Amino acid sequence: MIAENSSGSTAIVWFRKDLRLMDNPSLHAAVSGGYRILPVFIWNPEEGGQWSPGAASRWWIHHALESLGSDIRKLGGELILAKGKAGELIPQIAKDHGAERVFYGRTYDPPGLSTQEKVEDALDRAGIDAESFNASLLQEPWETKNGSGNPFQVFTPYWRKSRPIIYRQPVDYDPTRLCFHSSPTPKLSLDDLNLLPAHGWHQKLEDHWTVSESAAHAQLERTVNEVTHSYSTRRNNPSVDGTSRLSPYLAWGLISPRQICQSVLQADNQGSHRGENKFLVEIGWREFSYHLLYHYPSIPDQPLRPKYAAFPWLDDQTNLERWQLGNTGYPMVDAGMRQLYETGWMHNRVRMVVASFLVKHLLISWTEGARWFWDTLVDADLASNTQGWQWAAGCGADAAPYFRIFNPITQGEKFDARGAYAKRWIPPLENLPSKYVFKPWEAPASMLEENGVDLGGNYPEPCINHSEGRARALAALATLKTA
Repeated sequence: MIAENSSGSTAIVWFRKDLRLMDNPSLHAAVSGGYRILPVFIWNPEEGGQWSPGAASRWWIHHALESLGSDIRKLGGELILAKGKAGELIPQIAKDHGAERVFYGRTYDPPGLSTQEKVEDALDRAGIDAESFNASLLQEPWETKNGSGNPFQVFTPYWRKSRPIIYRQPVDYDPTRLCFHSSPTPKLSLDDLNLLPAHGWHQKLEDHWTVSESAAHAQLERTVNEVTHSYSTRRNNPSVDGTSRLSPYLAWGLISPRQICQSVLQADNQGSHRGENKFLVEIGWREFSYHLLYHYPSIPDQPLRPKYAAFPWLDDQTNLERWQLGNTGYPMVDAGMRQLYETGWMHNRVRMVVASFLVKHLLISWTEGARWFWDTLVDADLASNTQGWQWAAGCGADAAPYFRIFNPITQGEKFDARGAYAKRWIPPLENLPSKYVFKPWEAPASMLEENGVDLGGNYPEPCINHSEGRARALAALATLKTA
């Protein structure tokens, strides 16, 4: 229960993965209780261990904090930035500013849960009340269980049971009525957090993303007006703008899943569409990923299916680097990896293709792919990233069987029939007839020369033969069956 406060005392709102002013339960609690709000963000680069936010995420966080700080200043407040352990800093900030309560949004990854416990213990010892809220999901990961009272490991029955109760309304308050504490000038500036990577790679991201709460809502408006009604038919075509691109805004809470669901359902009800909205099923997959991470916290590093721990992965740094930089010789794979390296984002259909290629054609562990995505994706999310990679490797919950091996040639021909996506990201192929875009090695030498394609020169030969790679993957799988 939110304690009513009539004395105008101060409450800390500790921002975590909820970097927004609207539909923020912590802000709602503070304004409902009549508190003056002291907004705080703490950066601890050591909190996540090897899963501390990667380069692209740190770039995103930097700009999200820049925008949030600006929005708060417009309302008369100041975002307090700190660097270190939240369990030590939150009680000290509370003492320094006379804060009586702390409100914050929960996170569900193992390091985040550990941090929450330490903060709550420290505040309890200091005699300061703390209250946490679900700020980033539609439901808590523990709310939906199977008939035996255990966590689900298959999406369809999970979604069937959770869907009737999962859509919840955003909390309702006017952000312009938030009353902020008249705090002193913060000791740390945004630059003092050293979020921006030393490598200049991240600078190109500014050409592709606007990072702010208002940009998130503009993207949501585009989604309900242009995306969701044709999502089921256009979502697999990477050459069209048929997906929402809301994922990075969701990852750091510049928008909430409640806000997305509300807007999509309202638009749906105004139209003539019937049945389940396919776009919202993808929100369901995000919920399912958190369900799995919460109940099986070791899965970022270990396969959920134990037998896959003995899989004979290859330590092949040469092919790993070819994959990372989009030089495998398979255009559908290379286009996706080049899009990722340029924009910090990749189309979901292509994510499945590139992941399958790494773990099956190249026999390189899914953990290597997960780490590369973690460092280069602006929407890197531990729950979704883990679920996606274990799905591709066949070693997780609801996973595709390992023997389902995507053909990178036919995947391109099916989902990018004219080669527009591949040609956009691989300029040497832009004049090649679509018949040969995804298998340029089959084009006559004269055609390649005429169209400026130099296999082994400006575009690589395939790093592995498709049939050989498939056979090798199946042979590796067979070793688990006989082990």
